[in-house]
Amino acid sequence: MHDFDEVGVPERPDRHWRHRMTEYWVRRALAYQDRGIDLLLTGQSPLGEVLAAPSAPLLDGIAVCLIDVADGVRRDRLTARDVGRWDAAAVDAFLGWAAWHRRHAYDPRHRPDVVTNGSWSEMVWHRWTGWTAEDPRWCTHLLDTTGQPVAKSVDHVQRWVTEQRDTHRSGRLPLSHSWPDKSIFPTDRRASST
Repeated sequence: MHDFDEVGVPERPDRHWRHRMTEYWVRRALAYQDRGIDLLLTGQSPLGEVLAAPSAPLLDGIAVCLIDVADGVRRDRLTARDVGRWDAAAVDAFLGWAAWHRRHAYDPRHRPDVVTNGSWSEMVWHRWTGWTAEDPRWCTHLLDTTGQPVAKSVDHVQRWVTEQRDTHRSGRLPLSHSWPDKSIFPTDRRASST
């Protein structure tokens, strides 16, 4: 288990930095994969950024969980943490980022420009930008921790990790092996079953 920011964060992190670091972490995951070890990475990179990282198709499997909390709780936590750092504009921006994450988790067509515009040139956005919310590969589990004790939230995450490992082992993880290959998941799944 690693945190995205543990390798250091520049004073003014930008989109390019986040994209480069997403690729860095994908490569770290590949090194673990070669040793038969899973990587659980915490951070703020949404599914679209992970899938667009240059080395992402080399991963045996990808599963994403958005751990969320109600905006009021998030606002209270931010203003209580690092007093003076989070002025009203910074808190509002953070809440806007969280709201975008929620919508992006459900629908890849929700404002992809937020991550694609002005991005690091190595990102491969076309891997998913044509997908819809109905595509089985577009799968982010949402875990709302509002009003939950930390221990219960930890239990939910542990259960989710176990479920994803089992799903991967059974060959049913949507983002495993040839996930970028569009022929595997036709646009109209009903047509493919007749």
